[in-house]
Order: sequence, then structure tokens, then C-alpha cells
Amino acid sequence: MNIPKNLKYTKDHEWIKLNGEEAIVGITDYAQGELGDIVFIEVETVGEKVDQGGVFGTIEAVKTVSDLFMPVTGVVKELNSALEDSPDLINSDPFGEGWIIKLKVENISEMENLLDAAQYSELLNA
Repeated sequence: MNIPKNLKYTKDHEWIKLNGEEAIVGITDYAQGELGDIVFIEVETVGEKVDQGGVFGTIEAVKTVSDLFMPVTGVVKELNSALEDSPDLINSDPFGEGWIIKLKVENISEMENLLDAAQYSELLNA
């Protein structure tokens, strides 16, 4: 299982990559594997502020629908438009082309509440 060291993780299996005050968010390799074939992404929070731990959207797989949780407080700036036609990009490339949203981070110190790669790996192996 792929757990890139340059990302931070939530206990709910989202990842975040910080780039200054902006960040990219997606779900982990583990999460996409557990969900199975992803068929639809819904994010109705573009342009809205979502608090850390709040729901920013849903992800639908063949067998279930799951909420997507915000790793840090921020304003959702963009949904990955490629997912509209190809939601399966999350299955094939969860840390690359399968990213879900871009956001403007409001409180960078909240990154300290997240897991690093080693801690996330421990969570999966617990």
C-alpha cells in the first residue's frame, strides 16, 4: 500500500498536501481500496468555508456512499473537474490525478492535528 511521506493524513483516510496557504485533498490508497469501484463524487461546498472535521462532500462507490471529511479548516476553492467524467481516477491514482478538492487553508496550525505517514501506517496496522 502506498503512503507518501510528504503528505498528512486524517484518521478518516483523507490526505492533504499543503502548498503555502493552499492545499490539495484526496482519499488514501487504503480508502479507495476499501470503497471499491468509485462511481461518483459530490462536492456542494465549493466557495464555502468548512471546519476541520466537517463534511465537504460524499464519495459513492458501487457498494456504499461515504462522507468526505475536511482535514483542516478552509474554503473549498475547486473540485477536480476530471472526476466528473472519470471518478475512477481516485481508484487508479488516489495521490495524483485522483485528487478531489483544492482549498485555501484558514489555520495552518491545524496541520499539527493530522497524522504523518508513519502514524497513518500505524493506524492501519492497529
